[in-house]
Amino acid sequence: MFYDLWPALIALVLLTMAPGADTLIVMRNTSRGGLADGTVTSLGICSGLFIHALVSAAGISVILLQSAVAFSFLKLAGAGYLIWLGFGSLKQAWRGKASLVTGQVKGHSFSASQSFREGFLSNILNPKTVIFYMAFLPQFINPEGSALIQSLTLAGLHFVIAMIWQTMISLMINRAKEWLAKPSVNQAFNGITGTLLVGLGAGLAIQK
Repeated sequence: MFYDLWPALIALVLLTMAPGADTLIVMRNTSRGGLADGTVTSLGICSGLFIHALVSAAGISVILLQSAVAFSFLKLAGAGYLIWLGFGSLKQAWRGKASLVTGQVKGHSFSASQSFREGFLSNILNPKTVIFYMAFLPQFINPEGSALIQSLTLAGLHFVIAMIWQTMISLMINRAKEWLAKPSVNQAFNGITGTLLVGLGAGLAIQK
């Protein structure tokens, strides 16, 4: 049994609603391929939460915390991935090929595997999520019970909360597709999200 579930739920809701890389990628992919693209991306993001829970329960988190090299590698990998996604959006904005038609980018064929992979990698390579699960999650685990089951249960709650929130964001972006269909608006959207993703990645890379 958990020590106290309500503080954990509040913390999970706040973590989910805080603007960050996950939100940007859901917005970016929804504008690219519509609601399906955004929803599958969110599914990939939320599936990554179980990896963090397993890592935390297995105690690998202790190794990461004590090994500066391992954590630095994880941080740089996540930063590089965000920068790569950001440059992809900036390239679309620069070339002007990202005008939307009924919610989909011209020339873009929706790929569930691509969307899932982008979301999944974004989450598991995000050092902020790693830190949250390593330092915060164990506070809500009863040592007399199974750490694995409790960690996966909390990850399941986080999964539901994050899926609801990110799907709502995807719905809002998809409903604005007629406005986003304007080439100038879409280019600006890709330019802004791309710049923010690159900025987030660069900030993670230089953060001590």
